[in-house]
Amino acid sequence: MSSTSAVHAPSPTVITGIGVSPGRVVAPAVLMPDPIAEPPSGRRLPPGTDYAAASKRIGAASEVVRAALDAAADRADGDSADLLHATAAIAADPTLVADAEQRVVDDRLVPERAVWEAAEAVSAQFEALGGYFAERTRDIADVRDRLVAELTGRPAPGVPAHEAPFVLVAADLAPAIVATLDAARVLAIVTGTGGPTSHTAILARARGIPTVVAARGAEAAVRAEGLVLVDGSAGTVTVDPTKDQVAAALALAAQVRTFDGHGHTADGHHVELLANVGDPADAAPAAAAGAEGVGLFRTEFGFLDRDEAPSIDEQVTAYRRVLSAFPGRKVVVRTLDAGADKPLPFLAGDPEVNPALGVRGLRTAVRHPEVLQDQLAAIAQATAAETADVWVMAPMVSTVDEAQQFVAACTAHGLPVAGVMIEVPSAALVSGPILAHAAFASIGTNDLTQYAMAADRLLGSVAELSDPWQPAVLLLVAAACAGGAQQGRPVGVCGEAAANPALAVVLVGLGVSSLSMTPRALPDVAALLAVTPLDECRRLAQLALAASSAADARAVVRAGLPVLEELGL
Repeated sequence: MSSTSAVHAPSPTVITGIGVSPGRVVAPAVLMPDPIAEPPSGRRLPPGTDYAAASKRIGAASEVVRAALDAAADRADGDSADLLHATAAIAADPTLVADAEQRVVDDRLVPERAVWEAAEAVSAQFEALGGYFAERTRDIADVRDRLVAELTGRPAPGVPAHEAPFVLVAADLAPAIVATLDAARVLAIVTGTGGPTSHTAILARARGIPTVVAARGAEAAVRAEGLVLVDGSAGTVTVDPTKDQVAAALALAAQVRTFDGHGHTADGHHVELLANVGDPADAAPAAAAGAEGVGLFRTEFGFLDRDEAPSIDEQVTAYRRVLSAFPGRKVVVRTLDAGADKPLPFLAGDPEVNPALGVRGLRTAVRHPEVLQDQLAAIAQATAAETADVWVMAPMVSTVDEAQQFVAACTAHGLPVAGVMIEVPSAALVSGPILAHAAFASIGTNDLTQYAMAADRLLGSVAELSDPWQPAVLLLVAAACAGGAQQGRPVGVCGEAAANPALAVVLVGLGVSSLSMTPRALPDVAALLAVTPLDECRRLAQLALAASSAADARAVVRAGLPVLEELGL
């Protein structure tokens, strides 16, 4: 390099966000285009227009958008397919379409403006309902933009075409966009907003795309086609990296890591490394990835988009698909986690001002005990037909009485290993008495963080609070583990925190006995634990507990694990 070019070479700039999906990538940046602009307020059709015909264009556009999203869902699988189908349902929502059509007929609005105003009205209603509904406002905006684009003859919102693989940089990304990304083209994602447990983050992790969210200032700092280095573990984005940084990142990215099916620390302490499974189709790939079992089998898939609960026979068939993939191995089945972020028509009760704090999880069994009883019967039948070691747990347990009642219900169905999810701070604080009845506990760090920090886990504006590295959250994990130790009961983690290798070390140091995660994360978590002795896990856990913030806890632990650099984590 000449002295002149050296003088003009841009200096690296490091932007720190929150790493939500591990991996290091170096590639040119592509910026998401500006969003669909709001059609001018009050723009109306000229007199003499056939208003009824103009309004029908909205229904036609709705069908085009719905079909495109459903087609994309059919090409996807797992969470991505579910999300795309759910977004397609919003596009076909008769309330939204009818409202927009009425605005054309009554107010003479041009169709695109009518759609915009109708979507705003639906979003306002969803915001007021809170919980799951408030979380879907981003999806409503995505559908709105797609409808406006269809009505105005513009390309649908989405990722720009680019010949070479690239890093996608955006202010935010709709989950529907992340679900349809071509991972061979989009090598990494950087967003300026978003939280570590948002739908976008969870989908990116499930798809294995290195991702950094809440990287404030990234859009302004990154030049189109400029080289960026994304470290999805450390949560950093390096703009204009040096040649040495590029070479080191490429060398680490070339490493291929696998999991041999036995999680342990450097001194041989066994840590069960399990897989989260959200659909029967996910079971075989999880087993192939080496998972020691299933730490969280979400059963909602069989209940969604239905007007009535599935029959016992339907449930048995679906459950056996998962159990059969893990003969002789542990499968933890979580009973229906409905309400709040997963409303079901046949469980609907009175409207709730704040559904996240309302009737959800196990609480739905109070009004609809038959749903839980049928599900336990189905799990028992599936268990009898397979050889998997089946454990059952209830979501959203808050009290000792709830735990005792759930264990009794499981016992009545011949399910002897009954446990609880710890997602509510109260359950963590009384884990000892709870575990005097329950056989085990599994910590759902996504909700535990949300409730402990009073921060919506899907709201980007409170992303810094909605972080499982928060010392207050780690103190609750420690309390839950202390209760488990007091009763001689195992306590695991099945939230997103388990998939973060550095945080996994801390969790083991706090006393967690098993970690359940997306199968893609198993090799990285196993690799770091295998070179970290248990005493070091405990020492780093204490440093994290003593930190003053999530950022400080993350930094002090990473500084205490120099091997992370060697492993590319």
